[in-house]
Amino acid sequence: MKARCLLIVLDSVGVGHAPDAADYGDEGADTLGHILEHYPSLHLPHLRSMGLGSALDLAAGRPAATPERGSVGVMTERSQGKDTTTGHWELAGIVLAKPFAVFNPMPASLVRGIEREAGVRFLGNVAASGTDILDALGSEHLTTAQPILYTSADSVLQIAAHEDVVSLQRLYEICHIARKHADVFHIGRVIARPFTGGPGNWRRTSGRHDFSMVPPRTLLNVLNDAGICVTGIGKISDIFASSGISQSHPTASNVHGMAKIDQFWSSKTPGFFFANLVDFDMLFGHRRDVAGYADALVEFDAWLGKFLPHVENDDLVMITADHGNDPTWRGTDHTRERVPLFVADGMAPTVLGIYEGFDEVARRIAAYFGVANPSRAEVSVGKRKT
Repeated sequence: MKARCLLIVLDSVGVGHAPDAADYGDEGADTLGHILEHYPSLHLPHLRSMGLGSALDLAAGRPAATPERGSVGVMTERSQGKDTTTGHWELAGIVLAKPFAVFNPMPASLVRGIEREAGVRFLGNVAASGTDILDALGSEHLTTAQPILYTSADSVLQIAAHEDVVSLQRLYEICHIARKHADVFHIGRVIARPFTGGPGNWRRTSGRHDFSMVPPRTLLNVLNDAGICVTGIGKISDIFASSGISQSHPTASNVHGMAKIDQFWSSKTPGFFFANLVDFDMLFGHRRDVAGYADALVEFDAWLGKFLPHVENDDLVMITADHGNDPTWRGTDHTRERVPLFVADGMAPTVLGIYEGFDEVARRIAAYFGVANPSRAEVSVGKRKT
């Protein structure tokens, strides 16, 4: 069987607050809806033809019109949390019974353990945005050469260092050590955050690298074991700690990711292609840049219009998201939202409705390739800490 399937995750492109959003302080958040309120005539003809408006209607409990092409639905996350790892793992069939642990600040025993083994002393250990922390501690870092440790509302331990002060290799070494210690505390991701520049002009670079916990057995492992090539595009391999990934192609931007998708798709290579387009979240959601987010959506839509004619009737293409990050919302963190599900599979256009669980994606992919569905909801990796 020369089957090929593409899953594109538009990182953070949520379509309205989830039913339990109030538990996260996010009732009323709506990433895509609020962007369109700011720019009602935003040029998104291809996403609109696939049911963008219907996805927003479904998420809000309104009647939804049948799209012009493809199928459209929305999904409600079952796992606790609103972070990248939780969302992607659920897309791959793993529903977390308990969330990853969140700390502010990181426990002293954890920090001291990393410092002793890595031979460093950290600055910071506070919750902050990636840009604010550089404004606050970047100059001191240049003077002391001490890496900056910070976190957020997600289960992340982030370590930032200037590339002229701490080499990328050394930063990654520190993060590898931090990952070992973070496992004990059930922290989802350790993130290397290299940067350049100087006071007033700090610039985070594409050398970012995520060190995730190793997930339980996911759809990716099932596909790999069945001899189906799993290609990660963007930060997919990082999110799954390389587990179940046959080949990985990191990317520096959405444009780079879309080019990689084109490269593989035009080759007619069979297999499963799993892509994350991170700019929506990293560059615009967290920075509360509504205009930038809108421009990124237009850029993706223009690419999508050129890509869709190359999707054949026996292909399976799905476009979704992993959480929200409403650029109009308070703070700088992710938002607990439903996500869209756009499906191109040669079937007649239809409205799919609302699915309880992002693992609907894993179910569809497993059925398409004829492998066992790995979805399960009993996985526990940690508990939330305050």
